[in-house]
Amino acid sequence: MTGSQPRCSVVIRAYNEEQHIGRLLTGITKQTVADVEIILVDSGSTDATVAIASHYPVKVVEIAPEAFTFGRSLNTGIRAASGEYIVITSAHCYPVYPDWLEQLLAPFADDEIAVSYGKQRGGVTNHYSEHQFFRKYFPDTSQLRQGHPYSHNANAAIRRALWEQHPYNENLTGLEDLAWSSWASQQSYAVAYVAEAEVIHLHDEQPATVYNRYRREAIAMKQILPHSQFNLWNFVRLWLGRTLLDVVQARRERVLVGHWRSIFWFRLYQYWGTYRGYRYSGKVDAQLHRAFYYPPGILDEKTPAPRRIQPIEYGE
Repeated sequence: MTGSQPRCSVVIRAYNEEQHIGRLLTGITKQTVADVEIILVDSGSTDATVAIASHYPVKVVEIAPEAFTFGRSLNTGIRAASGEYIVITSAHCYPVYPDWLEQLLAPFADDEIAVSYGKQRGGVTNHYSEHQFFRKYFPDTSQLRQGHPYSHNANAAIRRALWEQHPYNENLTGLEDLAWSSWASQQSYAVAYVAEAEVIHLHDEQPATVYNRYRREAIAMKQILPHSQFNLWNFVRLWLGRTLLDVVQARRERVLVGHWRSIFWFRLYQYWGTYRGYRYSGKVDAQLHRAFYYPPGILDEKTPAPRRIQPIEYGE
């Protein structure tokens, strides 16, 4: 990185990510955008996450577990950053191509773009139904001015100047990205989706983890949209409907035998967690935030343009 202000700062939230952090940092160092600042926000890791990061050009900032919220960790990282654009990614993601940052930042040539977010795909450890989720919400074709505020902070970039006007909500149990892009949309800014800015988003979740994730997001949705509803009929309809769709698709792909169990329980805990989150009426406090982050122990099918750039070689 040169002595001048970097074009972008990559902010990474991490907690006990020794298994994945090295691959992400390697991918960042192989990008076509060379002038990149990397900020690692560590939330009390007890493994080798920070030690591994020390082998890369990374600035580590820390947030105590008792102070953690999803929005606060992002705000802490962005305050430590100096780039004009803030790229946000999860520590268990890694870029597929060396032009990931270049593609993710390209929409900002339009002054009305506030948020740019990219494609996500799963790896070998992700469950079948999550692969289906990624295909639905992160299609193979870009939409540089989408008609809704959805974005996803596992692979996104924002204008720092707008963040200075409106930092991330530190009280939400999740969906801080949706809340922020919704605010930007209300200010007449646009959200861009860039399929070419692709990352692999790794999960290896047990049923309790899936339940926990969707429960906290449902609690957050109730905070963002207090009048929204998700009743028992919604749970039954979506669980059975999405399960059936996954089964049909898996059978079409001739992989149903190996995935039918995970399809059944993933969709069950996804929507049961959503239902229970909407039913939650307790206090959203620091203890609840810690419980979510520190666990115990619409789219038409189109043909994407071919990529003429080779994927990053991770030596695996």
